[in-house]
Amino acid sequence: MAPEDLDRKLTAILSADVAGYSRLMGDDDAATVRTLTGYREIMTALIKEHRGRVVDSPGDNLLAEFSSVLNAVNCAVEIQRELRERNAELPETRRLEYRIGVNLGDVIEEGERIYGDGVNIAARLESLAEPGGICISGSVYSQVKSRLNLEYENLGEKSVKNIKEPVSVYRVSLEPESAAEVTAEKKAIPRINGKVLPDGRKEFALPDGPSIAVLPFINMSGDPEHEYFSDALTDTIIAGLAVVRGLFIIARNSTFSYKGKSVKVQDVARELGVQYVVEGSVQKTKDRVRITVQLIDANTGHHVWSHTYDRELKDIFALQDEITMKIMMGIGMKLVREEQYGEETLPPSGSLEVYIKTMKAREYYFRYTKEGNILARKEVEEAIALDSEYPVLYSLLAFTHLADLFYQSSESPEISFAQASKSIKKALALDDKNWIAHLVLSALYRFRKEPDKAIEAAERAIALNPNAADAYADLGYLLTVTGRAEEGIKFIEKALRLNPIPLPTYFSYLAEAYSFLRRYEDAIQVNKELLKRFPNNLFAHLGLTAIYSLLGREEDSHHHAEEVLRLDPAFSLDEYAETVLIKDETQRERFLVNLRKAGLK
Repeated sequence: MAPEDLDRKLTAILSADVAGYSRLMGDDDAATVRTLTGYREIMTALIKEHRGRVVDSPGDNLLAEFSSVLNAVNCAVEIQRELRERNAELPETRRLEYRIGVNLGDVIEEGERIYGDGVNIAARLESLAEPGGICISGSVYSQVKSRLNLEYENLGEKSVKNIKEPVSVYRVSLEPESAAEVTAEKKAIPRINGKVLPDGRKEFALPDGPSIAVLPFINMSGDPEHEYFSDALTDTIIAGLAVVRGLFIIARNSTFSYKGKSVKVQDVARELGVQYVVEGSVQKTKDRVRITVQLIDANTGHHVWSHTYDRELKDIFALQDEITMKIMMGIGMKLVREEQYGEETLPPSGSLEVYIKTMKAREYYFRYTKEGNILARKEVEEAIALDSEYPVLYSLLAFTHLADLFYQSSESPEISFAQASKSIKKALALDDKNWIAHLVLSALYRFRKEPDKAIEAAERAIALNPNAADAYADLGYLLTVTGRAEEGIKFIEKALRLNPIPLPTYFSYLAEAYSFLRRYEDAIQVNKELLKRFPNNLFAHLGLTAIYSLLGREEDSHHHAEEVLRLDPAFSLDEYAETVLIKDETQRERFLVNLRKAGLK
């Protein structure tokens, strides 16, 4: 191919690598890879946020390109500031400090890859940067010197490997935005932020009173088909502890984020902010089960209690209660009768087959997939055919009907709502103290745009389960849209403390509450945090579209509107408007007007 036949373009290139990477790998390769993975996710999210794309990321290297030099330099600065804050929480010997080079140059484009001197110069600039620093070329400097609030140091012309002409090099100073300013910005999300850990998670202070996390029990059966059993046993123990007043227990979503990972109990306790951790294993055969359980005080690392149970499978009902009671005794608490998670939540028929089907249904549902939802409903319906008086089944059935809406597998919203309503009425008729049923009832009222009734149902769920993180989050959102955003934030923060590794809705709710209070910078910060964790979250992009439009930042607003359409090409603002639950019509119209201004129709 002749040189003139090659596809060429002028682009801004960002090249980054870790200083001293080989030494870090030699010292502790597993810890280094964990930190590297977390940092790479942060960098990728920031690159995307600044409208760049990652071209390649082998090992500790990362190569990205931007159509705008300003975006490239701003992104480099934000990456270094973010990673500097993360590194501050690590011992000096474990810190991953990136060097970044930015160049504006001509490149050869071949598919998704780019080549040429433009890329090579960026790599050489990176090698000239200090750990945690940024070097830019003269071509970049000429474009940004008077357009960004940064300071630069001219390092002169440098001869670099494989480049014929010397390269003008400038060092970017990160100091104009002081550490105090960075810290103040991070505190825009108050009580949900603890100390930042290497992988982006937070470290929390211990709550008042006993606190505990139950890690997913390990399936030791040698058969992946038995995974449902170990997961369901974990769920049952969490549910049994959650209803106890005075006990703080971490939600399932957060503890199951550790499933399949090799972790240290002390690290888990620190990340989740609890004193005690329960871990265990399950070995199930045809008619027997062996369960090993350990209760560990993470403050000391000592085993408070450990036991292995070897029982017939038919004894699983009593065994679950016995394990829950032993845990409670181990942390010095007692269950009172009205809090007992026992016989009333087990199949009235005492059928092991019904219970097994319920366990399978839960495992399928928590896969959070369309296929899993279908399988969950099948198991529930088969279980109901065997025992029509088991209230848990009807709550699960209602969840699957609502989930059809999210997986776009519903015949129609009206049919799904009607089926969910029918199931919840049955669940509450059988057991009006079923907190999950009240949570689903709250969701139904919300979809019907009856927020006052939805609030009442969410409050009832919390009264029955003081550790119901999802109920706190939903209540916080409902209070926000009914004009009580200050109060709503407190409940959302409570949800985030109970569920520190949450579903994306928690962040959406918090961002919306800040927006209602006109705390727009705080709302932007929360939505950015959401996009770091869930880069393709449509609601974060919708929120940023509206906020940036309201602030007059049209370019940013249009960018996020484009992301909305990328994620959902069939997005209709009219259809979306029908789902917006904001009691104050002025607030509601203001939100929609700003989405329209950004080009959404």
